[in-house]
Amino acid sequence: MKKNVLLVVLAVLLLGSIALNVLLFRRGQQYYSLLNAVKLDPIGLDWYGSSDMPRDTGQRRVVFFGDSRAYSWPAIPELKTYQFINRGIGNETSAQALERFDAHIAPLNPDVVIIQVGVNDLKTIPLFPEQKARITANCKANIAAIVAKASDLGAQVIVTTIFPLGRVPLERKLFWSSDVAEAVDEVNAYLLTLEGENIVVFDTSIVLADERGVVQKAYSQDLLHLTPSGYAALNEALRPILEDLQDK
Repeated sequence: MKKNVLLVVLAVLLLGSIALNVLLFRRGQQYYSLLNAVKLDPIGLDWYGSSDMPRDTGQRRVVFFGDSRAYSWPAIPELKTYQFINRGIGNETSAQALERFDAHIAPLNPDVVIIQVGVNDLKTIPLFPEQKARITANCKANIAAIVAKASDLGAQVIVTTIFPLGRVPLERKLFWSSDVAEAVDEVNAYLLTLEGENIVVFDTSIVLADERGVVQKAYSQDLLHLTPSGYAALNEALRPILEDLQDK
């Protein structure tokens, strides 16, 4: 009997080990593919085609800009007087977004630019812990520069705080640290100081985070990304911000 139990335990451990290795292999393959894709198009200039898009008379043009979190952000269909355009690119850093701003945003002549970027900078801190201060400072400076560029276009700017993180899965624990959450908090505290004329700071943690500061379970797809319910909650909070801007 004991021998049978031992065999079952060993079989379960073996299957678990195989499953974990498959998961790690797929994750490694994904990152390897992303790394080489960046080498081919470092800032994502080829991601979007022509920026010449028709604009309906009377509609205000809103552009989501940033990384995968911006890319996944859906329009608010109830706001018929707005045209929503997305110019997010997955896995991009704030430096990459800044470099492509003139190519992807300026030609659209947006009325409103919604910015969500920065987590891909800060998630590298566990790999380069000695560069934490520099990575964090550069992230702040790049986002501030994007905000300034958008403002210089005459657009109203909604800079969103970096979304709070989800729970850290097992396969990421070896390459993660609490420094990432600390850096997110530091950058977000800085972003709150950018509020000013034609610049609104949308504190997303008020909508998304639970009492522990992580994304609520219903809103969390994984460590970095949101479910459709998460975006629905964000849009519920975003709608009055846009309506208020329209009155100005």
